[in-house]
Amino acid sequence: MKTVLPDRQQSLVQWISQATGINTFGVKIRLQGNDLHILCEGAECPQRWRTLSDLLQALQQTDLDSLTSDEQPSIYQVFVYGRRKGESRPKWCHRVYLNQIQKHVEQVQQALLGDSKKSQQPGGALIVSNESLARQGNPEAIARYLSETLSSLGVSVNAKIKLHKAKNSQIEENRLWIFCHSSYSPDASLLAEPIAEKLRSLRLSGYPDAVIVSQVTGETAPDWLLRVDLTPPEVMLKEWARWGDVQAIARLLTEVLSGLKVAVQASLKESTLHIFCTPAFDPLGTAPIPDKAACLEIIVPQLEAIAPQGILGATIYGQKAGDNQPAWIDWLPLPAAEHSVFATTPLDLANTGDEEAIVFLLERLLNPDLDWRLLTGGIRVQLLNKSDLLHIMCDAPVCPARAQIANKVTQFIRQLKISGVTGVRVYGRRAGNKEPFWHHGIDLEHRQRLVPEATPEFAATSQYVNDLVTAETSEPILRPDLTTEEVQSFVTEVALDWLATVNAAVKKFLLATQLFTESHQSAEPNPDAQGVKTALVWGTLGLLLTLQSDWVLGLMMARTTPTSPTIANVSPTSSEQKASLTSGKNPNEEKKTLFSSTGKTKIPLEGGTVFNASQFTQGEDSQNTNLAAAPLKEKATATAILLAARSQMPSFNVRQLDEQLALYKQRLARTGRPPDVLIIGSSRALRGVDPAALSKALATQGYPNIDVFNFGINGATAQVVNFVVRQVLEPSELPKLILWADGARAFNSGREDITFKSIAASAGYKQALEKASTTPNSSDAPENPKPENPKEEKPETNGYQAVNDWLNQALASVSTSYQNRDRIKSLLQEHLLKFGQNQTLTSPNQSTDGNSEDTSQQAVDFDGFLPLSIRFNPARYYQKHSRVPGNYDNDYKFFQLGGEQETALQEVMQFTQSQKISLVFINMPLTADYLDPVRKKYEQEFQKYMLRLATNPNFIYRDLSQQWPKVNDYFSDPSHLNRFGAYEVSKKLVNDPMIPWPIK
Repeated sequence: MKTVLPDRQQSLVQWISQATGINTFGVKIRLQGNDLHILCEGAECPQRWRTLSDLLQALQQTDLDSLTSDEQPSIYQVFVYGRRKGESRPKWCHRVYLNQIQKHVEQVQQALLGDSKKSQQPGGALIVSNESLARQGNPEAIARYLSETLSSLGVSVNAKIKLHKAKNSQIEENRLWIFCHSSYSPDASLLAEPIAEKLRSLRLSGYPDAVIVSQVTGETAPDWLLRVDLTPPEVMLKEWARWGDVQAIARLLTEVLSGLKVAVQASLKESTLHIFCTPAFDPLGTAPIPDKAACLEIIVPQLEAIAPQGILGATIYGQKAGDNQPAWIDWLPLPAAEHSVFATTPLDLANTGDEEAIVFLLERLLNPDLDWRLLTGGIRVQLLNKSDLLHIMCDAPVCPARAQIANKVTQFIRQLKISGVTGVRVYGRRAGNKEPFWHHGIDLEHRQRLVPEATPEFAATSQYVNDLVTAETSEPILRPDLTTEEVQSFVTEVALDWLATVNAAVKKFLLATQLFTESHQSAEPNPDAQGVKTALVWGTLGLLLTLQSDWVLGLMMARTTPTSPTIANVSPTSSEQKASLTSGKNPNEEKKTLFSSTGKTKIPLEGGTVFNASQFTQGEDSQNTNLAAAPLKEKATATAILLAARSQMPSFNVRQLDEQLALYKQRLARTGRPPDVLIIGSSRALRGVDPAALSKALATQGYPNIDVFNFGINGATAQVVNFVVRQVLEPSELPKLILWADGARAFNSGREDITFKSIAASAGYKQALEKASTTPNSSDAPENPKPENPKEEKPETNGYQAVNDWLNQALASVSTSYQNRDRIKSLLQEHLLKFGQNQTLTSPNQSTDGNSEDTSQQAVDFDGFLPLSIRFNPARYYQKHSRVPGNYDNDYKFFQLGGEQETALQEVMQFTQSQKISLVFINMPLTADYLDPVRKKYEQEFQKYMLRLATNPNFIYRDLSQQWPKVNDYFSDPSHLNRFGAYEVSKKLVNDPMIPWPIK
């Protein structure tokens, strides 16, 4: 399909074609941020230096910005590529800095001269990097330097210097402004730290800070602002060293002793600083011991100039690294020994309410990584002690997380016991913002207040911390002088004003609907406007009718079906909480959550309730027991749908595979590495192994911070697992350990593999095959033939279809009846069409692998795990679902362990062995109801088959099928575990000595 270029790009292409002599069909361009990319191609690859020579001569005579539109940002650099037509990769690439064209010309001329002498060594002028030019403080050079990183994201950069005068100061200072323009709104949390690191690495002088302004092209207001502290790292080190920070002192002394090739380590014991001087680099142990006189000559004046707070003296040692005894020792008193003002420790000063000491201690607490603070500026703290409240603002290039900051700060202030402070208010924001993103507060003592406190205003920079709050008159105060009559009069006036405002708003709304009109109104309505308004009115009525019908249908379904459980595992005893892996939540909060989640239904507190934990009515033989389980996590279904819709990868015709893959890719992008353990398999894996419980239990066994993800897919067979592991995921995306959780029916080659058939007919499968055929190791290509029926292939989903699907899912999440549409259809068939009851082998609400949960409960969390709280009760279950014997079960139809499924298993085993990935297969638990004689025979055959395979050193088989056949509370249906059973399986696996858990 031919693409029509915009006029500005047409003029650019024509100009490049005239300059290089290459036909316009052989020139392609792309503008990205401040970069211009030019691709030159022909029947033979254009000569590099000749093409560059022609292009550079034209660039010397032409301003590129004149060939682009006014909306296009300035072009800082040009990337020129050359390739032969039909090839996918360019043969050469050259970057041209437009501010150094003359030097590029000299370089190209030298290269052409070298070509004439049959030499391929280019020489000539030295091209200065943008970073070197930016260090000089030139704003244009700074913009070019930043654009090297941001242009690849489609963000253009412009820099300016503006004079800035702080409040209550007559001194004007230079402030660096960086303007970032893009066609979309980039996330500040993604750009903040990289920009801060690059600006601070320049070590600019004369700029106390920089302001980053992000703005969408065409918009008038900025999208977001960011302030970057440009305080040099050595100044930051001296500030902390002044307060006696040992790490900062050691870093400063190492820098000043770098000329002597001496490294410094320091420790503080009581009020004495111990400084150890060792050779900076001594891998062979042959470097000489640092010279005492030379070291003391540098260290002594430095420590006297720093005058560390609360440190009375220093002992200096000289030795080799690893020696137990120093070669020499010296001791010297510090200024704190002579001047009492320096003798008090920062902690003692903070206990007296010294704000500077509190700020230092808080910043040191919140910035444990000194390198990160020097690199990005770290988390900055501002204080305001107002009345009896201590307000603390924490800001950073990326807004500090409330969960990581708030409790640390409040606990520290509580320990100080500052006189006159009865409450703490903590705020978090992105540096440069005036308003906080979040706030947190505690009262250290009981405080009497009439109205909530107002949030104080904090300055954007630390230079005018005194201008932090609003006027004193705006502070809410207690008014004991007010009488009851005065308060009632005030409330009456407010209520009357509110009623008048509401009446006016209602009147305006009714007139706007065109259903009502004022009696004195005589003007004729505009026919066009009348038509639009009438359409809006009838559209609104139709929407209301739709919503009302949806509500009525949802109410009908709520009365005809039992309520699904939302919260379980409310354990009242402390012993049960200690035995479980759940986090220690307040039992009262759990009860509140339980009561609030059930709507208007009241649950009695007595133990003899008629509902069990899964909200099914108890039978005579049921027991009211509380089972242990990991806490429920945030649902990820909506996120997965959105990520799958936005993904550039075509669909695999299996929605759950698309969504699980999208969640997995998001996890990889967030952590930067694959999980340590990957759970894979069918719905038995999806519901049967809890990643959170597994990770937490592993931590108690000496395996901390093990990252686990559940990649279970409903209906997954060995062929599906083989395809996902070997074709969908890259080798770099695979874990150290794969837990394959499933059973015999996943390896039955006699039945029709519906799930893999759907995948094999998808566009995603085609792309995976093409990708495998282009990779050098073609042996990983799947050997299973693709179905021969091309008519059943689904077309690739375009962007419009993806947005449409996303909107459908969003509306479905709001609707009360959409999730139960299958039951509504069945109800209408039963009561309106009088079809009667038809017995079938499988329930209409079941998937191909025996899924018996409502679609309303199919919501995985961000670990890919599907937690179901429902407990299997045979008496209730078989009222809704037919009891299918094993000889009529399609999952065991023509049961055969050889064939295509065995081939897939062997390929997985060979692949994991080549990638040095441990493979563990877990035969998941089943109920006694499920294991009738037919299924038990097949299961025994499967176990023998697996035990033969277990002789492979890279394959481990663990059998849990007969673990809890009578404990129905661990199952959601006859063959699937619920979250309580998943919790127990996770504990069982952790204690299994045969599983080689990865060690970090």
